[in-house]
Amino acid sequence: MGERNPYLVERLQGFGTAIFAEMSELAASTGAINLGQGFPDADGPDEVLEAAVTAIRAGHNQYPPGPGILPLRQAVADHQRRFYGLEVDPDTEVLVTAGASEAIAAAMLALVEPGDEVVVFEPYFDHYATSIALAGGRRRVVRLQEPDLHFDEAELEAVIGPDTRLILLNSPHNPTGKVFDADELGRIAALAIAHDLLVVTDEVYEHLIFDGLPHLPLATLPGMAERTLTISSAGKSFGFTGWKIGWAHGPANLLAAVLVAKQSLTYASGGPFQHAMVTALGIDDAYFDELVDDLQAKRDLFCAGLKTAGFEVRPPSGTYFATADIRPLGYEDGVDFCLALPERCGVVAVPSAAFYDDEAAGRHLVRFAFCKQPEVLTEAVERLATLGGAQ
Repeated sequence: MGERNPYLVERLQGFGTAIFAEMSELAASTGAINLGQGFPDADGPDEVLEAAVTAIRAGHNQYPPGPGILPLRQAVADHQRRFYGLEVDPDTEVLVTAGASEAIAAAMLALVEPGDEVVVFEPYFDHYATSIALAGGRRRVVRLQEPDLHFDEAELEAVIGPDTRLILLNSPHNPTGKVFDADELGRIAALAIAHDLLVVTDEVYEHLIFDGLPHLPLATLPGMAERTLTISSAGKSFGFTGWKIGWAHGPANLLAAVLVAKQSLTYASGGPFQHAMVTALGIDDAYFDELVDDLQAKRDLFCAGLKTAGFEVRPPSGTYFATADIRPLGYEDGVDFCLALPERCGVVAVPSAAFYDDEAAGRHLVRFAFCKQPEVLTEAVERLATLGGAQ
C-alpha cells in the first residue's frame, strides 16, 4: 500500500504504484533477472506478428469501432464455441477492450454502486482491489487456504450479504496458479444463483494449464451464462502483453452496461492489433499444445531449481507463476526479501503480501514468473542457490 497523497481521492488512498512496476524498475536499475512482472522474454507466433504488420500497412490505423472490430468479435465467439461449446453473439455479446485490465475496471465501474460489496478470493491480483475502489465498492475476501489452496464454502457464503453485488473469480488463478475444479465452480455457481449475484470471471490464463487439467469457464455451468461476464486477453495466450487487446463476453444487456463505462476509459484502442488477433484466435490446436508443453517444462525446471535452492514451493497447476515460501531459507518478510534480492543475487521477485488484505498472511511468500527462456531460468535458480541461510 502507498503513502497518503493529499491530492488523491479518499477511495484510492492507500494505493500506490503497482508492485509489478516497482519491481520491474528495480530489475532495470540493478540489471537483475526480472522474474517479477509477468511477461515473456520472447514474442509470440510469427504469423500473428506478420498479421499486425499487414494491418498497419493496409491502413487500419485509425479508431476502430468502440465495441471492437466485428471480425475480432466474431473470432472471440468462434474461439468460445471451439474450446468450450459456448454460443456467443458477436454483434451484441462481445466487447473488445484495452487488455483484460480495462475490461475488469469497466465492469466494476458499470456494475458496482458505491457501497456495493464484491467478493474476491485471496490472494488476489492487486488490480482487482483498485478497480473495486474506483467504483466505490467494498472488497470482501475469501482466503484460499494453504497448502492445497481450497476455499471454505461456509466462509464464502458467510461473506455474501444484502449488499453483495458480484463475485470476481480468477481461474487459472494469479498469483497461486490454482485451477478451480468442477466441484468448486459448481459451489460458486450455486451460491451466485441462490443469492442472485453477477459473476465476473478473469480467464486470461485459460490456455496455460498443466498436467492435463481442463479449463472450465463458469459460464458453461447451468444457469450461469445469463449472469456471467467472461474476460480474457491476447497477452497471456499469445505472448503480446504490450498490445493490450482483451475482450469480454456475456448477455447483451450486461455487455451494453460495461460498454458505457469502457467508452469513457479508452473508447477504442489497438486498431491494427485487433486485426492481428483475428489471426491469433484462429491459430491451430498445435500452437496451444506446444505452448502448454513449453511452459510446463519451464515450470518443472524452475520449481525443481527453487527446491534445490532451499525454497518450499508447490508447483502451480496453471498460469506462469510459482509461489515460494522463504522461511526454510531463514527469512520471514517477503517485502524485505524481494527488495534485497536484486543486490544479493541478481534476481527480482514480487512479495505476495501485495495480494492480501491481511499482509501478514502472505508475508512469508514470494511470487516468481517462469515465462522466460530455459537458460534464463537456469541462471536465475543458480543465483538463488547462493542465498543460503538468512544473513
